[in-house]
Amino acid sequence: MSEHITLPEGSIEKHTNTLNLGPTHPATHGVFQNILEMDGERIRKAESTVGYIHRAFEKIAERRPLYQITPLTDRLNYCSSPLNNMGWHLTCEKLLGIQIPKRVQYLRVIIMELARIADHLICNSIIGVDAGAYTGFLYVMQFRELIYEIWEEVCGSRLTTNIGRIGGFERNFTNTAFEKLEKFLHPKTGYPAQLAEFERLFTRNRIFMDRTIGCGAISAERALNYGFTGPNLRAAGVDYDVRVHEPYSGYQDFDFSVPVGKTGDCYDRYLVRNEEMWQSLKILNQAYEKVKEFKGAEAEVFHADSPAYYLPPKKDVYTKMEALIYHFKIIMGETEMPVGEVYNAIEAANGELGFYLISDGGRTPYRLHFRRPCFIYYQAYPELIKGSMLSDAIITMSSLNLIAGELDA
Repeated sequence: MSEHITLPEGSIEKHTNTLNLGPTHPATHGVFQNILEMDGERIRKAESTVGYIHRAFEKIAERRPLYQITPLTDRLNYCSSPLNNMGWHLTCEKLLGIQIPKRVQYLRVIIMELARIADHLICNSIIGVDAGAYTGFLYVMQFRELIYEIWEEVCGSRLTTNIGRIGGFERNFTNTAFEKLEKFLHPKTGYPAQLAEFERLFTRNRIFMDRTIGCGAISAERALNYGFTGPNLRAAGVDYDVRVHEPYSGYQDFDFSVPVGKTGDCYDRYLVRNEEMWQSLKILNQAYEKVKEFKGAEAEVFHADSPAYYLPPKKDVYTKMEALIYHFKIIMGETEMPVGEVYNAIEAANGELGFYLISDGGRTPYRLHFRRPCFIYYQAYPELIKGSMLSDAIITMSSLNLIAGELDA
């Protein structure tokens, strides 16, 4: 479709074309649509449309007990589901006043940092794919598979994990899970060596630099005005990380840095996520060492002492009436929550993932709002691509790491 443009007298007459970018998944990084007004290959204007996979999670949550909401969170950012699960469980624990043992906190950190790496390696490798380099994607995918194997060993699931419980985990980590973690962290044969190889492919690659430097840039002021958080905000030069400013799950016990960029362009977003993976590896090594310090009975602790909300062991459910009653009450939402209003946030892979939970003392939330980072920074997308080439719009979308599941809760 073309549109006739009337220009001032003496100007060369031009036509612009309307291009429908999406909503089919292969055309974009999720099911959403961008109507672009094109002057040749240059974008004059963009109009974004969301809601193609809206699943009414927040409304569904008003009719579900706490445990039945956990699988809904899997489907937000499905590239790093455990982060969503842990964020929700921490929110419930804040409302219920449950204190979590240190060992459980460190085990959660291991799962969350693995999820951050799984998310970032996808985002940065896809930037390479959209710039025309497919090799890097293949290099790192084998280690995402290893992360999935660790999750599978812990909870039995891979993508939509439903991992953990309110108060901790459903079972202790097996020796196999720790062996796979050691394999992942091995400096010469594990992910550190592969990440270094990935950086050698891209970071100082002249073609990659030319395609990403100056592309899709945003200033710190504009990013803050939009409500950016996470790597996209830090790439613009703002040092904000929930793990540091509002520590949770024992993050105050770890030594790590928060990488910050300068220009807020695609290249800085790539650099920030790459450095965050190195920092996650640093945290993982520290967390694993802390977990190994627990001996004897302490090494068997994998949940808090909260029988009213933590599911009893399955073997007890099959053999003991009291355990069966607790299991039924918890799963079916027969246990009423205390009256309260809480907001809890974690540093998810894309930024501040928040849960605003209001309880009126019933068996289900009175109101639950998900603060999804993607939904907030996608609003800036038309501004970021205005005046750029069509190919730049695709790379900008890659570098923002737009996940439609998180966008359209």
